[in-house]
Amino acid sequence: MYTCLFYSILLNSLTHAMPNISLVTPLYDPLLLHNSNFVPNLISQPRRASQRSPHSLRVSSRLDMDTSSSQGTLYPLHRCKTLHLVRHAQGFHNVEGDKNPDAYLSYDLFDASLTPLGWKQVDNLREHVKTSCLSKRIELVIVSPLLRTMQTAVGVFGGEAYTEGIDALPLMNDNVGNSSRHAISSLDSPPFIAVELCREHLGVHPCDKRRGISEYQNMFPAIDFSLIENDEDILWKPDIREKNEEVAARGLKFLEWLWTRKEKEIAVVTHSGFLFHTLSAFGNDCHPNVKSEICTHFANCELRSVVIIDRGLIGSNEPSTNYPGKIPHGLDLPSDVADEKLSGNEPTK
Repeated sequence: MYTCLFYSILLNSLTHAMPNISLVTPLYDPLLLHNSNFVPNLISQPRRASQRSPHSLRVSSRLDMDTSSSQGTLYPLHRCKTLHLVRHAQGFHNVEGDKNPDAYLSYDLFDASLTPLGWKQVDNLREHVKTSCLSKRIELVIVSPLLRTMQTAVGVFGGEAYTEGIDALPLMNDNVGNSSRHAISSLDSPPFIAVELCREHLGVHPCDKRRGISEYQNMFPAIDFSLIENDEDILWKPDIREKNEEVAARGLKFLEWLWTRKEKEIAVVTHSGFLFHTLSAFGNDCHPNVKSEICTHFANCELRSVVIIDRGLIGSNEPSTNYPGKIPHGLDLPSDVADEKLSGNEPTK
């Protein structure tokens, strides 16, 4: 198993301290991470992405923080985003690979779709998302452009069954991937965007090779594919498998790109390897239980929610809930200042 120790060595070997991103699991202290210039030029930056130059990457310790290790940390809400991370449901490649790992090399599993059991997992997660009211809070769904992730994303976060005559494109047409599933509506659902940065390990395994975007557009009409520049998959190579550290660096680049989005609560539907190697870069400075909570492998169709904090002003969002006060204007001398005046200890200007 790929261990978190490797990431600690890798991250501490990079020396240029620059603006940073923090990842926070609910109820725990931030896990501080600076952005990276250790980003392979594997995937072109999405057109809406920040124009900032790459940054260096460093893990900060708790000693960098203003509070003790037993306390929480305060941070402005408008510089935080909530991410609901989801691994796709069971695909046919999961079943065959469990029987024989060599099956991952088979072109019979090219862009594998969900199994019938996988669709049951999707239905169960959809019910959880609805009963927890999470579906009402999510402003955007980002999805890896592979069949199994897009099926999972629209099944969990999409609208109800699609019917002819409604004035909206379906998120998914009938029987996509021979699933025998009815079309899924885009009504009353958040927008969906396909992003290549959150794909699974690139190369060698045909299950991780995508179809042409034009083919996907016919399957998933309401998903936005405009950030993907090439119709054909030019990133997947039959003889070169992306290294684990390259996946991690791509994941950090993806998190930085998220700060170019205005949405504050985002679902990301992606893959086990991408999630594990990206999240393993975090948590080295916190309790081992928290580290384990962050960087263990995801089960099929598992959802975990985290908060990321923009400590380096990568984003520029204005607060939507803050209020300036003194409207209408009036006297508001703080009581501690008044006490100082009364005692004659008013600070000199």
